[in-house]
Amino acid sequence: MADAARPSRRPAERLRSAGGGGPVRALRERGSVTAEFAAALPAVLLCLALCVGAIQASAQQARLLDHAASAARLLGRGDTAPGPPDGATRSVGTEGGLLCVTVTAPSRAGGLGALGLTVSARSCALDDTEPG
Repeated sequence: MADAARPSRRPAERLRSAGGGGPVRALRERGSVTAEFAAALPAVLLCLALCVGAIQASAQQARLLDHAASAARLLGRGDTAPGPPDGATRSVGTEGGLLCVTVTAPSRAGGLGALGLTVSARSCALDDTEPG
């Protein structure tokens, strides 16, 4: 009878032997979600930064294309075109009766211009200044 009154195991032994790991396993794995989050966070931030940089580069390319198109139309009519945007260079050439303008600038997206990444746009218009 003395054996029935006395518990056969201590409380810690009962928790360890419980199926599925129980509270002891949960205590051992405590903080693992935090560690996984800390490991994944830099990758998520890098992807976000690349997406934002791509949007900035696309917006810059659209501005350069707008400038190239208006400059090609104005120069094709014989008018003077405004200067290229800040930091950009403009080159003008002709191809088979067309006047083509190319505008190139270092990328402003996240400082990628310092790495040599450039954004450019080209547009052509009919050259009405040539005789014939």
